[in-house]
Amino acid sequence: MSYVIKAVLCSAQQPEYGEATVCFPIPDAQYDRTARLLEAAKMGAALVQDCQVNEIDSFYRVLDSLKGTTATMDELDYLAKRLDSFCDNEAEQFQAMAHKLGISDIKDFINLTLCCEQATVIADFSKLEEAGKAHRMNLNGGAISTAELEALDGREEALRLIESGAGTITPYGVVYDNGMVLKPVYNGQQFPEYLYDNSLLVLEVEPKAGPREGQNPEYLYLPASEHQIERALLRAGIDGFSDAQMRVDLQALPEKVAEALDLESLSVDDLPSLNRMCGAIRSMTKADLEKLNAVVLMADTSGFASICRLAENLDQFDFIPGVRTAEEYGRYMIRQSGYFEYDEHLEEFYDYRSYGEQRVQQEDGQFNECGYVAYRGEIPLEELMRETSLEQSPQGPQMGGCL
Repeated sequence: MSYVIKAVLCSAQQPEYGEATVCFPIPDAQYDRTARLLEAAKMGAALVQDCQVNEIDSFYRVLDSLKGTTATMDELDYLAKRLDSFCDNEAEQFQAMAHKLGISDIKDFINLTLCCEQATVIADFSKLEEAGKAHRMNLNGGAISTAELEALDGREEALRLIESGAGTITPYGVVYDNGMVLKPVYNGQQFPEYLYDNSLLVLEVEPKAGPREGQNPEYLYLPASEHQIERALLRAGIDGFSDAQMRVDLQALPEKVAEALDLESLSVDDLPSLNRMCGAIRSMTKADLEKLNAVVLMADTSGFASICRLAENLDQFDFIPGVRTAEEYGRYMIRQSGYFEYDEHLEEFYDYRSYGEQRVQQEDGQFNECGYVAYRGEIPLEELMRETSLEQSPQGPQMGGCL
């Protein structure tokens, strides 16, 4: 199954516009298309629960209680992402506790994903040893030493739990809440931080004056689609781009890229080039990432847009990792590059250093801590980095149309 939740949705206010079937989590490449699909059916707003759930298909059968309720597209997406990360035990905990608590509201389902691991579920009474040890780990927040766990009589621990009479029978096993409290971590507008996939930057976004009473910061995961950026800013309670402030909460950029960028003073105006840069980098191979580090050192730039241009034009550079001297470069070219027929019997006659120096001069190449790099594009490197072909309007991302 390629989805966690498949929902048939219609507009809660204007159901006559028809239904739309959406699979969650929504792949990044399909996010904007899905948003437009729902907009055409008069639903999918960022801040209004206008998607009525008519049908739902999921491994998580407890989610059947969402039928007839309303949610936002992003709430369903966030819930599916949280559930997609669950192991079998966490799935049991989630479903059993949701049944015990009688949850039917999307907000409560989301908050349950943030605390259900505190509960203990005994689904197979032939495995009391495992159940008892799992219970002890749950009581300790999942942290227990290997020695303590090995010394524990799991069966005895499980029997004490059963004899306590605190369990509730559910279709998913007997569940013990262990004092779990369903806290409103998700407040119905700003989602708690959750890194689902290989985002390169996680930005904490909020109004310059700080979150209003009862609100929290919102998180933006780059690269992101246009609709994802717009919706994150709306959920953050930002009235206009001049009202926004951001800070980097987590970054997984290539080392030299991160060192070159000024990530301490980001503004919303940086988002188009920063987002596009992350999009170009995320699909790179390990070898390409190493090459990009070398190219950034060579270009000696700190601009978001210029580094974006370098990432998008990486094929215009030659890079040899680990080569740091003219002699090493000459040796590589003569012995390993494939340009020449190397004869080991003539080894003592090769002047690697002179040949390397000649090529470096011809190519205007550079040695740096990553290796040897040379630009072979048709336009000057400075001009390449100055080009502003980013697909954006003069004002950058636009807010509106999702309220």
